[in-house]
Amino acid sequence: MSRTILSLALSVSLAGSLLGISTATTFAAGEAPIPPRQKWSFSGPFGKYDQGQLQRGFKVYREVCSVCHGLNLLSFRNLTEIGFSEGQVKTIAAEYKVQDGPNDQGEMFERDGRPADRFPPPWPNENAARVRYNGVPPDFSVLAKARSYERGGLWFLLDVFTQFQEQGVDYIHAMLVGYEDKPPQGFQLPPGTFYNKYFPGNAVAMPPPLTDKRVDYTDGAPTTVDQYSKDVTAFMMWAAEPKLEQRKRIGFQVMVFLLVFAGLLYFTKKKVWKDAH
Repeated sequence: MSRTILSLALSVSLAGSLLGISTATTFAAGEAPIPPRQKWSFSGPFGKYDQGQLQRGFKVYREVCSVCHGLNLLSFRNLTEIGFSEGQVKTIAAEYKVQDGPNDQGEMFERDGRPADRFPPPWPNENAARVRYNGVPPDFSVLAKARSYERGGLWFLLDVFTQFQEQGVDYIHAMLVGYEDKPPQGFQLPPGTFYNKYFPGNAVAMPPPLTDKRVDYTDGAPTTVDQYSKDVTAFMMWAAEPKLEQRKRIGFQVMVFLLVFAGLLYFTKKKVWKDAH
């Protein structure tokens, strides 16, 4: 038994070492560095969203990011889950124009948004977005779950259980703070792009979206690029997985049940086979 455990440990260590070597090789080859790990309130098996941070992140999205990025899978009424009242949600929804119809004349028309409506995209269609932005800006309601990277070492074991949730938010935060005024010497920056040390290839078409004091906070939080980046990234994580807390709670309950069930099976087996031993 001890040999089996020792062999398993050596295998895991070897796999982790190989992953670590792979990551180091990638970094040496000139790829973007690994984003630094951040502390998130929703990290870990018992993590929860910080509603204050999510509301600040939504404010950053509305005032900065919503010009280009949509929230196609999110309805206005979902905002009640992060602490907004029904009256506030109605007010927010009414600030948007939503296409509806056809009317009695068979024509489409625009009306004020309602809580049941989904957030409308900031552009009429994807072709228009490609012309305007030289590509379709990614949707904020899926981006945090779509991004991942190889961290190397034994971190991959933890990532299996967290479903890469922290990788995505770490990467997005790093990218938002990773813009630099000048590229390193010898780096040829293509026209119309900006240097970002964490973006793969380091040349990104999106200009730096955030600057200090661009968005006013009313709760005393710092109005810095770093804080804006953390807040809007946390909001993106919630938009991508609004049921994260429920999933973790159910997962914990299932694990407790399985442990108790395994214990009952063990003692039942001992009772049934007691005479045989």
